[in-house]
Amino acid sequence: MNAIAPQVSSISALPPADELDRSLRDASPAEVIAAALKAVGRNKLALVSSFGTESATLLKVMADVDPAIPVIFLDTGWLFEETLAYRDTLIATLGLKDVRSVQPAEETLLREDPDRDLWFSDPDACCRIRKVEPLARALKPFDAWLNGRKRFQGNARADIPVVENDGARLKFNPFANVSREELEAMFVRAKLPRHPLVASGFLSVGCMPCTSRTAEGEDVRAGRWRGRAKTECGIHTMKTS
Repeated sequence: MNAIAPQVSSISALPPADELDRSLRDASPAEVIAAALKAVGRNKLALVSSFGTESATLLKVMADVDPAIPVIFLDTGWLFEETLAYRDTLIATLGLKDVRSVQPAEETLLREDPDRDLWFSDPDACCRIRKVEPLARALKPFDAWLNGRKRFQGNARADIPVVENDGARLKFNPFANVSREELEAMFVRAKLPRHPLVASGFLSVGCMPCTSRTAEGEDVRAGRWRGRAKTECGIHTMKTS
């Protein structure tokens, strides 16, 4: 698919999220991304990626539509070295042209997590200063963003729409309808590299302190915040402004 030229837009001129969701309910991931580009233009659209175990598929579809769409990567300071290496591998493999690594504010870390143990005492606060606040800052120039959530991941993700209103901007979920089997088929068909930790039993990878291996028969995300009621870092429950 040819790259779509940037367009100028303003949030007030965007179609309503529910209208877009109805029109894209049965669309393919590539069609959803193309629709997002048409709605806001490349300069106002970002894809947020963790470069985790399933990220290659969404990044591949995006690259086929337009590899110059900005990609926001949250470098929390607690990521596995394998994740950082995987990011670099996918950038080279897919020809991604605009990947932006975003880090938490140093003054916030010094004030709220000087001993780097906040993940243990208050994981919600740790996610807020290392993920939620940096992402909110990074999204300010954009009118819409893309992410890789899927309904088959369950919990709060089981009923996500294809398009939703996320406060000040539109949020597109191109893989909302994609099944686990379809995801695996995309990896095989496109010969995408796997995250290095998958072979070691890590089926969902986030920050080191809050990620563990997944046992056979467990939910894919069971290794995230194991032993806690927490299932989301907060970036998908925040309202952007």
